[in-house]
Amino acid sequence: MSELAKILARVDENLEASTARLFDLLKIKSISTDPAYKEDCAKAAQWMAQTLNQIGFSALVRQTSGHPMVVAHDESFADTEKLHILFYGHYDVQPVDPLDLWDADPFEPQIKEINGVKQIFARGASDDKGNLMTFVEACRAWREVTGSLPLKISFLFEGEEESGSPSLIPFLKANADELSVDLALVCDTAMWNAKTPAITTMLRGLVGEEVTITGPNRDLHSGAYGGAARNPIHVLTRAIADLRDDTGKITLPGFYDGVIDLPKAVTDNWEKLGATDETLLEEVGLKQAAGEQGFSALEQIWTRPTCEVNGIWGGYTGEGFKTVLPSVASAKISFRLVGHQNPDKIRESFRTFIRERIPADCLVEFAEHGSSPAVFIASDSDHVKNVSKALGEEWEAETALIGCGGSIPIVGDFKTILNMDSLLTGFALDNDNIHSPNEKYDLRSYHKGIRSWVRISAALAKKSP
Repeated sequence: MSELAKILARVDENLEASTARLFDLLKIKSISTDPAYKEDCAKAAQWMAQTLNQIGFSALVRQTSGHPMVVAHDESFADTEKLHILFYGHYDVQPVDPLDLWDADPFEPQIKEINGVKQIFARGASDDKGNLMTFVEACRAWREVTGSLPLKISFLFEGEEESGSPSLIPFLKANADELSVDLALVCDTAMWNAKTPAITTMLRGLVGEEVTITGPNRDLHSGAYGGAARNPIHVLTRAIADLRDDTGKITLPGFYDGVIDLPKAVTDNWEKLGATDETLLEEVGLKQAAGEQGFSALEQIWTRPTCEVNGIWGGYTGEGFKTVLPSVASAKISFRLVGHQNPDKIRESFRTFIRERIPADCLVEFAEHGSSPAVFIASDSDHVKNVSKALGEEWEAETALIGCGGSIPIVGDFKTILNMDSLLTGFALDNDNIHSPNEKYDLRSYHKGIRSWVRISAALAKKSP
């Protein structure tokens, strides 16, 4: 039996114990957005550091102005010719609200079999505790069988990813010499489907804005002032409506500057996936792509920029009815960016666009909610080719090279601050209900995810199966 076969066999033997360790982590209520869970976040960081120390890493909890980071290194690895990778994940999770929509306690993980598929249910099961533990358990299997790792490995685990990562950039800048290595591995991504592994080679960027419009100096009775007094909701909604034309095109001046056409090799690869508008949207009860006309739903999600209203409020929204004319109206608006679109220019164009539509007797204010540029990873790089082969061998399917409609700002930060490329592969599925009630992670994803990282580690170290 080859060395790789022995390690994979150990993964299989350890699955029950590996799952129990994941359950221990899932029980920790590491909700980063709520100050009430500060101690739980600290507990999760300590748990991660202790776990890494147990399998031979030198791991420390590093304090920040917010929740702590966990940094670990393999101090015993001395082969300077081998690749040095930094594995990134986050131990914090989203809030669980609305709690009444969960079938069970979100922090009491359990395995349920649904339609013949065993699934782990808990907050963080998929995003990101299940994903990050696949790599940790792969390292454990390597240690137990060979006593060492096939390449030099460091870890960076964050505790604020779900709350905007306010401490991350200062931490990266302060520790750039320590953390800048050959390649970053990021696990916070998904497969193409339950049978097809994927490497994400394209991420959209993000601009988040909150706009607040104030009209009268207090809420007014609509019978006494309706018609004569300015209604901020009318002003806001008209301005928002102007952001897109009837074809779905965004109307901000200069918005499409930097949008690029994709290489034919990339689009040809996507055609093999067999995705249609119906198959992509049917799970959420829709049938028709609603973005820019002339582009498929897959193209709209992966390759086209967007403008979306994420929330809007003003006036009376409680039970019953109140004939109020509101003083204030607000909205949260996000832009997903592609190609070489400049987040700063998009933000300024948006603010100018809104200001031009505000009457003289109204006040408009803006609040920034983060930004990041789009990210590209060369699909023909040696790392991508090696990892694609390793994933294909484990899943017995050709690895899909996919885009991602979401944003993972850490990838851009690794490039701009640490001058380090990233490789993105993970084992979540689109139906894992991340950020929603009844979040789950298929047990098969967890098991084969561990096996996949064993193979990937060998491939990146240029070890043959």
